[in-house]
Amino acid sequence: MPFFGNTFSPKKTPSRKSASLSSLHNLDRSTREVELGLDYGTPTMTLAGQSLKFENGQWTAETGISGGVDRREAQRLRRRIQQLEEEKNLLRLKVDILLDMVSFLRPLPNPT
Repeated sequence: MPFFGNTFSPKKTPSRKSASLSSLHNLDRSTREVELGLDYGTPTMTLAGQSLKFENGQWTAETGISGGVDRREAQRLRRRIQQLEEEKNLLRLKVDILLDMVSFLRPLPNPT
């Protein structure tokens, strides 16, 4: 029994096989650039028979029609929604002012 000797000697692990599971290494350079390159193009998808693409941070219909509504019609509807939101905010402000006025006109209770 060695007093100061090294008694721990682990087994060496076998080396890994270098065979690739991918067949991309068999392709020529131009094909690999197309498969793995940085030019992916615009993302597209098809939902309910309608083709959509992702441009400028929004999904737009490739045919110019989104959900059966023309792009100009969609913009008109967005403007109308904006107008109605502003009108709603104005009406809320008027209601708040009227409530304040009514509460100011209410007589104070008699302290007796």
